[in-house]
Amino acid sequence: MRRLTGILAAAVVGAGLVIPAALPGVATAASPAKADDGATITAQRWVSSRMFDLTVKSPALGKSVQVRVIVPKSWTQTAKRTWPTVYTYHGGVDHYLSWTRSTDIATVAAKYDAMVVMPEGDVDGSYTDWYNYGKGGTPKWETFHTKEVIQLLERNYHAGTSRAAMGISSGGQGAITYAARHKGMFKYAASYSGIVNLSFPGVQSVLMFDGLAFGNGDDPFRIWGVPGVDAKNWNAHDPYLLAANLRGTGLYLSSGTTGDPGPLDPPYVGFEWVKARVVGGISEAVAGATNVSLIARLKQLKIPVTTHIYKDGWHQWGYWQIEMHTSWPLIMKAVGAKKVA
Repeated sequence: MRRLTGILAAAVVGAGLVIPAALPGVATAASPAKADDGATITAQRWVSSRMFDLTVKSPALGKSVQVRVIVPKSWTQTAKRTWPTVYTYHGGVDHYLSWTRSTDIATVAAKYDAMVVMPEGDVDGSYTDWYNYGKGGTPKWETFHTKEVIQLLERNYHAGTSRAAMGISSGGQGAITYAARHKGMFKYAASYSGIVNLSFPGVQSVLMFDGLAFGNGDDPFRIWGVPGVDAKNWNAHDPYLLAANLRGTGLYLSSGTTGDPGPLDPPYVGFEWVKARVVGGISEAVAGATNVSLIARLKQLKIPVTTHIYKDGWHQWGYWQIEMHTSWPLIMKAVGAKKVA
C-alpha cells in the first residue's frame, strides 16, 4: 500500500547535458532541453561512474524534486543512438533512492544495455494528478512521471521510446495504472504487491484510512476524491476497470495473499510483531486480493499476464527483490535490451 514501504524497509534492508567523464559527486551545468510544460533540469550530480541524480523544477508539482538515473556501460553523451529505458516507482513513506538503497538493481541493470530511471513519487503522491475536490492543480504526479520525466530524459539523456514501467506497493499500482491510462507508452509493466483494483470491496476505505493514519499530513480525499461521491474519478484511475487498455502491453503481477509471515520476514516478538502484522500483513493481503481479481479479469479478456501469487509473506523488500530478479529478463526482452558481457 502507499505509505507502508518505508516503515518496513528499515527492517529488511537497509543529449548534451551530461559529461560522462565527470568525477562522481561533481555537479555539471548546461542548458538542457525543457519539457513541453517548461519543466527543466536545474542540477545534476554524479554518485558513481554510471549513476547520477537530477533535480527537476516541475510545474506539474509546483516544486523541485529528484530523479536517479542508471546508464549502461555503452552510454555516452555524444551518442547518436537511444537506449531502452525502465522507469521504476517506489512505494509510500519512501523516496527516489529506495530502489538503489533496498535492492541490487544497479548490479542487475549492469548486465543489460538499458537505462533505469527512478523518479521521486513523494510520501503520499499516489501516482495520480490530485483531484483536489474537482479543482485540479498541483501536485500532478502522473503528469510529472508520464510527461515531464520522460520528455526530459528522452530530450537530454538518450532515453529511448522503448519503455517499461515497474514498481512496488503504490509504485506497482502506478506502473499498471500508467500503462492502462497511456496505452502504448510502455511495452511492459510490472507490479510487485501493488493495489491494482481500486473498486475492489473495501479498498477505497482502506486507502483513505491509510492516508489519515500514515500520510504526510495531507488530506487523503484530495487525491482521488471522496469514495462514492467522486466515483467517476476513482474509476478513471482503476486498473481493473481499464484492463482492456492493457492489451498489447507485457504484464507481470505478483503479491502475497494470506497476510501471514513468510520465510523472509524477521522473527518479530511482542509489539513489533503486532505492528508488522498489521502494517505488513494486512497490506499484503489487501494487495493480494486486488491482484487475484485483476488477473481473473485479464484472463477473461484473454490478455496475457505473467503472475506469481504466493501465499505467505509480508509487504516488504525481501520479496520484491526476488520478484525484480524474476521479471527483469522478461522486461529486458520486451524493450529489446541486449545482455552484455
